[in-house]
Amino acid sequence: MTAQLHRSGLLLAAAGAILFSAKAILAKFQYRYGLDSLDVLTLRMLFAMPLFLLLGLRERMRGPGPRLSARERWVLLGIGLLGYYLSSLLDFWGLEYVPVSLERLILFLNPTFVLLIGLLFLGHTVSRLQWIAVAVSYAGIALVLAENLRVEGQHVLFGSALVLGAALSYALYLVGSGELVRRLGTARMVVIAMSISTAAICLHYLLVRDPARLLDWPAAAYGWALANAFFCTFLPVTFTMSAVRRVGPGIAAQLSVIGPVSLIFLGAWLLDEVITPLQILGTAVVLSAVWLLTRPRATPTQKPAGDRSAGG
Repeated sequence: MTAQLHRSGLLLAAAGAILFSAKAILAKFQYRYGLDSLDVLTLRMLFAMPLFLLLGLRERMRGPGPRLSARERWVLLGIGLLGYYLSSLLDFWGLEYVPVSLERLILFLNPTFVLLIGLLFLGHTVSRLQWIAVAVSYAGIALVLAENLRVEGQHVLFGSALVLGAALSYALYLVGSGELVRRLGTARMVVIAMSISTAAICLHYLLVRDPARLLDWPAAAYGWALANAFFCTFLPVTFTMSAVRRVGPGIAAQLSVIGPVSLIFLGAWLLDEVITPLQILGTAVVLSAVWLLTRPRATPTQKPAGDRSAGG
């Protein structure tokens, strides 16, 4: 590996982490125009889907993918619904109640959920260092949550529970997608999962809303939706896939800590969110603990190739 290739991989991983995280800020901007989480997510998926279909076409031109069994198709459907439909829906709903810095920090607990799922259901072992890292990460979250309750109010509890559900849903997606990622490749896997989730969110919208509502927003709301779809959905996925090919999933996962750190300051700058010393301390505690869990030698739990911090 050349030094230039390695540097480009680091830059792509860092850029992907920041852009993934920034989707929360763009969603907050859209909420100011009267949209809610379902509106924001539906527009995001509709605008992003053509880009992922082009990515899928490129992969198709490289050759046909493997033939999947009926069981594998059902698994693919299930994890598609978990990873980019349920997780994203809970995440955007939670963003109506919590600051962006807390949202991203809770989502960053994905590795701890993956670890615990592996322990409880897959027969994986957990080292003493990993148990310590899990305990420390949740202690850090408790510290940040308590401070946000003091600053923001009781609604933070409900929003945090929703985002925690999003993190758990995405962890189940990560655990379930391991074998399929090896069979299909990261790009094909992402395209198929996005297609399933887009169909699901559109059906959800049609069942509970008049679709004409999607045509009745100010132009600025659509501009933010397009930016969310391109800069905070499609680009981060492609950046992260490229980074994994250059530096490996372990280093890419470690660089994802940049996402929560960036949101602390971006949220304060762009959304006037409050930053307190306790929030910064709790964030540092969580990031340090999760960093221990994402080190390649520290994690025996299956880690599928691709992004591990998107969280919706």
